[in-house]
Order: sequence, then structure tokens, then C-alpha cells
Amino acid sequence: MSSFVGEYDIAVIGGGINGAGIARDAALRGLRVILLEKNDFGSGTTSWSSRLIHGGLRYLEYGEIPLVFESLHERRRLRQVAPHLVDRIRINIPIYRSSRRGKFIITLGMIAYDLLSIGKKIPRHRMLDCDELIAEEPGLSSDGLVGGAQYYDAQVTFAERLVLENILSAREAGADVRNYSPVIGISVREGVVRGLQFEDRVSGREREVKVATIINAGGPWVDRVLATVNRELPEFMGGTKGSHIVVGSFSGAPKAAFYVEARSDGRPFFVIPWNHQYLIGTTDIRYDGDPGDVRASAEEIDYLLKETNNVFPQARLSVTDIHFAYAGVRPLPKRDKGPESAITRKHIIYRHKHRARGLISIIGGKLTTYRNLAEQAVDIAAKRLDAKAGKCQTRTLLLPGAQDFAAEKAALKSHPDLSIECATRLLEIYGSRATLFAPGGSVFRTEDFVDNEKTVLAAEVAFVLHQEMAVSLIDIIHRRMMLGFRPDQGRSLAGRIAEIAAAAANWSDAELKRQLAELQAYNEKFLA
Repeated sequence: MSSFVGEYDIAVIGGGINGAGIARDAALRGLRVILLEKNDFGSGTTSWSSRLIHGGLRYLEYGEIPLVFESLHERRRLRQVAPHLVDRIRINIPIYRSSRRGKFIITLGMIAYDLLSIGKKIPRHRMLDCDELIAEEPGLSSDGLVGGAQYYDAQVTFAERLVLENILSAREAGADVRNYSPVIGISVREGVVRGLQFEDRVSGREREVKVATIINAGGPWVDRVLATVNRELPEFMGGTKGSHIVVGSFSGAPKAAFYVEARSDGRPFFVIPWNHQYLIGTTDIRYDGDPGDVRASAEEIDYLLKETNNVFPQARLSVTDIHFAYAGVRPLPKRDKGPESAITRKHIIYRHKHRARGLISIIGGKLTTYRNLAEQAVDIAAKRLDAKAGKCQTRTLLLPGAQDFAAEKAALKSHPDLSIECATRLLEIYGSRATLFAPGGSVFRTEDFVDNEKTVLAAEVAFVLHQEMAVSLIDIIHRRMMLGFRPDQGRSLAGRIAEIAAAAANWSDAELKRQLAELQAYNEKFLA
């Protein structure tokens, strides 16, 4: 039997970037909000992106000018509200005689990109000739090279932290945010949403809430969420699979990012300096399986290696050079015909007003535009609720780690017991919140660090458990402390961190062994 939790204005299903943004926006407007995520926050599609905050240059090919305009302006806003997480990145587009997109087309695209991003604070594009581009990036293949374009976009190194800071901000504003709480039933009576049931996996109990509006932000799991409604609803999703590989530095590796046209099929892909490694991707393949089971295939990995070696011939990358690989499913609308790349990346806010009034599903959406999507979705929900909701605050309100960032950055970097490498790492992950566990007046000793290099503080472990809602060792290493994206996936530090976590969370010896086994199994999923 379910236990009653409470009554809310809005229930948000899904703790990825869209759900987190919606919960934050709604809570800041004074609405009563509950957010339910079936696993950990940011553990789904958000984690498996190319980690770019970009305008979508490729979308210009398909005439999606409003989407590019929206994306470019949201890029500017995110750099303002999350400067510790989002930073600019320089990108080169090499143009070869064999390229499907020639210099004229690329130039027009660059001009349009600059015009659509009016008001930006990053440099305009440059067109380079062959010699200029090779001088800057000598490892680039010069065979058939006629020149290139150089422009700026933005990168979020740790998209998981962007999700989490939205979650933390929502919680600070009064939202009830819960991970490991899958929705198991949505109740509709007389065509109107009445409530929902979810499982609390930590306690193992079923719980129930009364709610007037439900926003289904389940990403590629949207249809699976709709399947829990007590009446039949149509399916909407037709996602595509995107895979990436991560490698270390290689011979001829570029200093800046590259946006390259694949020689075999003409599809653009990225080679991006990321987290002291290189992130290479992505593919675009229709996928109709369980999004939780998606893996980078051997064929996709070979494709990305081959195409990278074509562009940087000194690299000679092989499978043995891969640190790890990952794949995710884009939550796109169902389209049975046409190329995958032509499926719109615009988000759709669908109201189920004929069979389930009060139920709203989010279809599509990009990491870059999550904030604007959230604003639109909450506008619709607030209007339906006829609630006295305040105005949207997220256009300018800083995320938690951005508050007093400049002052805290200076204080942390001048800390006598923290190396510049340690301070930089803490700031890039936690922003100004790092001073909550690394205050300026503290004296740090060797035993206060997890690693020999003294870049990872032991105090982080208890902090992310008690202040950032981490539950498992996987949460701690992969989505809070961001050690899972190191070349060794954090294996060298896992034992020590597990011991600290066990003490902080009162894990038994059996639970500690289980956590370590689950972490090992999780890591192995990403080995090529």
C-alpha cells in the first residue's frame, strides 16, 4: 500500500537537464514542486552528449534558423549564470577539395552564425587559408586542404554538474527533489490528472502524491513514462543513438576543437579537447531499444577512429588508445523516413489535453536550450494552474556555484595549502561552493587528500553524500567528484574514496563490497 507524501502544483518526471531546469524555474516562481528521477540526477542522456553549449551550426543546413538563434542566445545566458561550468571553446572547420560543403557555403554559414548571435561577447569567425590553418594546427592533414573557418562556441566539461546545480537551486527554492524514485503509475480520472505513484528505492516503499500538473521530462524514456498512465496514450519518441570515444593526447593532436566532415559519409563530427583528453564523436543512428542498454558499437568506434586518423594522419589511433567510450539516445520525435540528421532538434511541449488534461510531455530538446525550454514549459503549466506564480528568474539568476565566484576563485587559488591544480579542479567542479568544504582558513595536511598529487580532498566525499544527494559510489565518483572521466575512470582512487564514503554513510562491510562491485561493473560498460 502506498503512503501519501503530499500535494503539489507540479510534478516533474525526469532528473536530466530539462527536468532539473523545469523544477528550478517552477520552484523559483513559488510553485509547489516535486521532481522524481528513476536513477541518479543527470545519469541519462545528459551525461552522454558532446558536452557543447553551441548554436547548432549544422541546423542552418535544414533551415532551423529560429533554433540556432535561440541556442546562441541561451549560450550567452549560460556563460553568465554558470561561468564556472561553461566556458568558450575555439573550433576549426577544415575545408578540403573533396568536402561536400565548400568554402562559399561555410563562409555563408559563419556570417549567419555571427549575425544570429548578436550581442555575444566572444570573437567573430575568421576564414583562414591553407597555410594559416596548418601553421596553427600542424598535425592536420594538408592533402587537398584549401583552407578553413575558425569560430567560437562554448563547452560544459561536466554536464552532470550543470544538472546538479539546477537541482540544488530548485531544492533551495523549496522543491522536493528525489533521485532513485521511479514513477510507477499516473492517475487520470474523468480525463484529468489527479496524482501519481512512485517507488522510493532507498526505502523500498511505494509512495503517492496528489498533483494538478505533471510534466513528463523523461527524455528518451518519455513513452515509457506515458505507459504508466491508467489509459492508453500515443507514442512520440523516435530517438537516435550517438556514440563517443575518449582518447589521450596523440601525435599531431590539435590545440583547439575541430568540426570535421567525415570522408566516408559526409556527416560532421567533433574532435574536442576535453578534461585533459580528447572527446571524439558523434554518430547518429536510429535506435528503438531501451535507452538504458545503449552502448557504443564496434562499428561506430571503428568509424570514429578511422575518420579521426583521416584528418590527423600522425595520430594512428586504434582501439587500444581509447580510455573509454559512451553512447546515449537523443530524445527526438518519431520520424520513419529521411536521414537521421534531418530530424528536428527543436523541442516540442505537448499537452495531452484530450485524454489526460494536466499532463505535459517534453519531446526533444538540447542541452544548450534547456533553460528556455523550462521557461516555456512552466509558463504553460502556470497558466493552466491559474496560479499566482511569479515571473521567470532563470534568465539572469546565477546558479549556486556561480555566486561570489570571482572572489571565491581568488581566495581558493591563493590558499597556501592547495596547489593551483587542486584549486582549479575544485573550482571547475563545485564553483564557489568548494569553499564550503575547503574554507580559506583551513590547514590541509597530506592525509586530507585522497591522491598523491594532492588534487582530490577527502572532505569532498562526505560533502557530496550529505549536501549533494549522492547515494552510491557510482554517484560519488562519476557524477559528483567527476573522477570517473579520468583516463583510468577513477580506479586508482576508488578504494580510498569507498572507505571514506562507508564511514560517512555508515555502510556495512557487505554494503561496501557491493558498492565496489557495482562501480566496477559500471566502469566496464564503457570500455571499448
